[in-house]
Amino acid sequence: MVLFRGFIFVLILYLLHRSNTSFIRLNGNGYEDIIIAIDPSVPEDEKIIEQIKDMVTTASTYLFEATGRGLFFKNVSILIPENWKENPDYKRPKHETYKHADVIVAPPTFPGRDEPYTRQFTECEEKGEYIHFTPDFVLGKKQNEYGPSGRLFVHEWAHLRWGVFDEYNEDQPFYSSSSKKIEATRCSSGISGKNRVYKCQGGSCYARTCRTDSTTKLYEKDCQFFPDKVQTEKASIMFMQSIDSVSEFCNEENHNREAPSLQNIKCNFRSSWEVISKSEDFKNITPLVAPPSPPGFSLLRISQRIVCLVLDKSGSMASSNRLNRMNQAAEYFLLQIIENGSWVGMVHFDSSATVQSELIQIINSTERNKLVKSLPTNANGGTSICSGIRSAFEVFKKRDPQIDGSEIVLLTDGEDNTVSSCIEEVRQSGAIVHFIALGSSADQAVIEMSNITGGRYYSATDEAENNGLIDAFGDLTSGNADLSQKSIQLESKGLILSSNPWMNDTVIIDSTVGKDTFFLVTWDKQPPSISLWDPSGAPITNFTVDTASKMAYLSIPETAKVGIWTYSLQAKANPETLTITVTSRAANSSVPPITVNAKMNKEINSFPSPMIVYAEVLQGYVPVLGANVTAYIESQSGNTIVLELLDNGAGADSFKNDGVYSKYFTAYTENGRYSLKIRAHGGTNSATRSLRHPLNRAAYIPGWVVDGEIEVNPPRSEIDEDTQTTLENFSRTASGGAFVVSQVPNLPLPDLYPPSQITDLDATPHGDEITLTWTAPGDDLDVGKVQYYIVRISGSILDLRDNFDDALQVNTSDLLPNEANFKETFAFKPGNISEENVTHIFIAIKSVDKSNLTSKISNIAQVALFIPEADPSPDENYPNPTPDKNHHNSGVNISVLVLSVAGSVIVVTIIASITICILKKRQPSNIPRTGF
Repeated sequence: MVLFRGFIFVLILYLLHRSNTSFIRLNGNGYEDIIIAIDPSVPEDEKIIEQIKDMVTTASTYLFEATGRGLFFKNVSILIPENWKENPDYKRPKHETYKHADVIVAPPTFPGRDEPYTRQFTECEEKGEYIHFTPDFVLGKKQNEYGPSGRLFVHEWAHLRWGVFDEYNEDQPFYSSSSKKIEATRCSSGISGKNRVYKCQGGSCYARTCRTDSTTKLYEKDCQFFPDKVQTEKASIMFMQSIDSVSEFCNEENHNREAPSLQNIKCNFRSSWEVISKSEDFKNITPLVAPPSPPGFSLLRISQRIVCLVLDKSGSMASSNRLNRMNQAAEYFLLQIIENGSWVGMVHFDSSATVQSELIQIINSTERNKLVKSLPTNANGGTSICSGIRSAFEVFKKRDPQIDGSEIVLLTDGEDNTVSSCIEEVRQSGAIVHFIALGSSADQAVIEMSNITGGRYYSATDEAENNGLIDAFGDLTSGNADLSQKSIQLESKGLILSSNPWMNDTVIIDSTVGKDTFFLVTWDKQPPSISLWDPSGAPITNFTVDTASKMAYLSIPETAKVGIWTYSLQAKANPETLTITVTSRAANSSVPPITVNAKMNKEINSFPSPMIVYAEVLQGYVPVLGANVTAYIESQSGNTIVLELLDNGAGADSFKNDGVYSKYFTAYTENGRYSLKIRAHGGTNSATRSLRHPLNRAAYIPGWVVDGEIEVNPPRSEIDEDTQTTLENFSRTASGGAFVVSQVPNLPLPDLYPPSQITDLDATPHGDEITLTWTAPGDDLDVGKVQYYIVRISGSILDLRDNFDDALQVNTSDLLPNEANFKETFAFKPGNISEENVTHIFIAIKSVDKSNLTSKISNIAQVALFIPEADPSPDENYPNPTPDKNHHNSGVNISVLVLSVAGSVIVVTIIASITICILKKRQPSNIPRTGF
């Protein structure tokens, strides 16, 4: 039995390691179990369903050819909102929910912004979160601007599935190429077109040649690249798949490594096909001879939520106050979290199971209170998890023999060596199992049930002050309800009070929430005195006190006042454990509330591999910037690590100002389960809604060149940058579920973590120097301080990337590193480059910690040694500078350097002499390689 249980645990670890929120799997050459969800806020229109089918069918053929007759779409489920009328063709979902959707059809982030995009906030080769299409795009109303939907779906699929990035760059649409010309950022460079400014005045429109900007020496801000309508170039789908001839991804042969595209920046100058072809999807497939059949579609309409609480009342639940804490959390779930209209039942189990309540539909407080009275009052006996689950199945079947999509909320604190007997039964049932593990002995095999059914997994310790059980139950909102109906946690806090009996603080209720606001206070020994004041200072006194469950709660009628609510709790025992939890719902269904979503990058990990904490702060689909976000990671023995998360585009954070706050986690204290909790706060004049277009999206097509003339598309909707976007004060907490860590050695841990990779290297020339700036990494990834930096330069971007240690080194002896996440600045004077035909200087950095561990090479900055040629300008009396024809000769003064760095292009005058040695690699032996 021990051997079998060990096998089960290894299987669980494997399943967790490969799982994520998506159910997509590759069966042979075909993708199965893709979920496309129509948001409940989308008005009913059956044409959307038909257009989704057409889009995926067309995309399947395009994907098949683009992957060398390798991959295609086999079957897709379309989730239809509950508020759409019933149809005999609509079936009931099983595990499919909005939480697991791969594609979301929802209103645009801002009115008029219909750009399709993929929510992607991790590194190259890592899967994205979901694809976002708007109804107007799906209905074909934006085809002129973004191209055919089937082709575009493949562009976004490459973001989602393979973790590649766009090969255009709206922040840096032009660059100075090695051909000494200004080129549009694209891949491949064989895509032809014209660079033009298109203007309309007084009812007439005209196109003119782009002028060069006096600062950047690249094209002016309004210049756009208009592709030729008729092309012969086949690559690339990640640049502009809407060009008729484009049917392939850029590969190693035709990839444009010079362009400052996000693909080059994030994927280390590798082509999209180099990344895609090395993914897991291509390891076991063989190209097909015959084309595949069209995809199959399942139409699934969301139905009323059906939940059964399956609660452990075995003898071990009598210890550490577990039974009462479970009841507190379950009562909180029943009174506040479960949505009106839902059906709820209850089962208790120990050595056997008992149905305490058949399914009751929640209409008002009467049904909620009736279910609360069914909670267990004593604990004894053994643990038979399968008995509890099978009883829940019977509860479901009394209402409907088909139990697909019904949810089991299973809480247990003990192991059960018979649990494997019902795993396959659970798999076949169509039910979803959410698992809450209480304490360190909860059965590991139940994790598999949760994983295979699409349920959520939480871990709670016996430390009541961490509020883990209440947080877990509070996170179990419906996966399919409209966001305006979901309960949102504003506060979750606990303290052990001894010398000071007071627990005083404030809770912010912002204008996006306030409906059904609920205050919950729990204690361990005696009821505390509770004082609460609303923002006007008026006292609120009508708490309901439940001495049996050791909790008090208060519901605010109608909509709670916006502002700062103040509470004061005074313990009446010493020591005492007090907790407070505050939840609310959206104040207005038409105004999306601010939300926080939290997760780890993995659900299973082995030491010493680092993990990453992610917290996404949004209002609807719009990122919220400038929040203060803190992660609390608790081990199963109660040790808590606190991390400040950042959205600065450095360290663990892939993209600056995308509303995703990140941090590495390496402070492992033990093997086993850990739980994640996030607190986010936004203060006046600090938190804002992002007005930027989302990253990782299909390119907007400004128009086409047809027979030498430009045919423009309607201008894209832009938002006035002066629009007020500052948010009011807000506070949120969120559970990020649980994860498992193994192979952690005894403390203290060895130093195994090098500094994190520098990803935001930037540069600006000042006088005769080039000034570099970047965000400081840490001694251990993004924590601490590095010992020193190594800066090297080369005339070849690939040589610098692949042979960094052989490149010319800059003297950095005067550079004293700062603490992680502070800005670093370093200036140096350019010197000798021992390569011929050099057009650019390339600059990169590595950092070294106190244990002599070295980081990965940074992103690479470029300095062009010429003034790029603009397009001929017969229609303009605007002088374009021409490059010095003798710029390769030794000792020539280059008066202007064009500096091209990821994210910026800057040109300023430098009075300096840059010597370029004609004879490659023939540097005199008496000149040290450190050079500066």
